[in-house]
Amino acid sequence: MGSEKNVLKVRIYGAEYSVASEEDISRIKKVAEYVDQKMHRVDQTVRVDSSLKVAILACVNITYELFKEREENDRLRKMLEERVQKLNSRIDEQL
Repeated sequence: MGSEKNVLKVRIYGAEYSVASEEDISRIKKVAEYVDQKMHRVDQTVRVDSSLKVAILACVNITYELFKEREENDRLRKMLEERVQKLNSRIDEQL
């Protein structure tokens, strides 16, 4: 049996879209709202002449945020791995 898809109509930057996903409806809404907010923020800041350009710039902003979060997660993961190694070394020393 396959997973059941949720279908939700969302409004992004004045246009309505049907989104089908296996994710929870509340998550779909949050994502759509986030993209809508980013596009409106870009439009207010940059004042470009087409919705396609607004979408591309919003996409670049969101991707930049994603990359920053990934870098921070990698940094934290490395830090935790180092701490685990130090703790393992201390345990080994005590045994």
